[in-house]
Amino acid sequence: MNTKYLSVDKNVDSLDTYPQILEAASLLQKNEVVAFPTETVYGLGGNANSDEAVAKIYEAKGRPSDNPLIIHIGEVEQIYSFVEEIPGHAQKLMEVFWPGPLTIIFKKKDGELSKKATAGLSTVAVRMPDHPVARAIIKASRLPIAAPSANRSGKPSPTTAQHVRDDLDGRIAAIVDGGPTGIGVESTVLDCTTEIPVILRPGGISREQIEEIIGEVAVDPALANEGEAPRSPGMKYTHYAPEAPLFLVKGGPEAIRQLIREKKQQGLTVGVLTTEENVSSYDADVVLACGKRASLETVAGRLYEVLREFNTTSVDIIFSETFPREGVGEAIMNRLLKAAGNKVIE
Repeated sequence: MNTKYLSVDKNVDSLDTYPQILEAASLLQKNEVVAFPTETVYGLGGNANSDEAVAKIYEAKGRPSDNPLIIHIGEVEQIYSFVEEIPGHAQKLMEVFWPGPLTIIFKKKDGELSKKATAGLSTVAVRMPDHPVARAIIKASRLPIAAPSANRSGKPSPTTAQHVRDDLDGRIAAIVDGGPTGIGVESTVLDCTTEIPVILRPGGISREQIEEIIGEVAVDPALANEGEAPRSPGMKYTHYAPEAPLFLVKGGPEAIRQLIREKKQQGLTVGVLTTEENVSSYDADVVLACGKRASLETVAGRLYEVLREFNTTSVDIIFSETFPREGVGEAIMNRLLKAAGNKVIE
């Protein structure tokens, strides 16, 4: 398949009539799949009403079909055709955080959406992205768009169009290049079908931000349980992994320095994932900085890029620092644990 490459300036005033936007929307209407930028990561979009389009998403990604997809909308009105009800706490969150990196799970109406998109569940995960290119494409298509991250399953999520090309060139109809994404980790997923809403995946909106609006929320203990059917994207299988084995290290720089010495004595090439403050602390073969520890938002923004960068090196093993779990730190640690397959050195 010849993958079209469509470059779009997100600052153009007439995005809704931009030729590349209309071409991407036309491909979606023909049940092709198209990668496009959101404020979190690049998404791989397809017509959520079409079994054919959704099957192409799973095939392109190599994604297991029991892993549900998030449905992206361009306008709130779209939601009423496939959502059974909007609870009061969900309404409050939509008013504050949409458009934005919050995915809300609702009870699903039967009929419109492809059952493949929701993996046969009675619920549906929905969000409205806060990126002008994404919303322009969705609006122009006049469709709900199922869109997981635009990477091969298990690889780090893409934050640039080049990352998408590296993984999916020749496997999808088009890539819309709208520049680098901003937040860098996927949306928070919140189940609003329960009396007390439950966070199923930490992401761009923190638990603290949500609780400021609606009060108490719970965190699903199944976040770390690989054995049950996922209720949310990102809840099953190892994700985000670089090619070399990754270990999270608790104990600070001295613990990592000791591990570096041990592995070098064994003849291994060692990589370290750290922050700008600690780059000079390590005598590893490859040391990559993932933002600033003093600003976890910058760590989130660089995380997937750094995990991908390790794949361009010849390291045999990677050690990563750990991060506080407050705010976006919860999402950072969730993704690192997934990337490491829960391998932690105390």
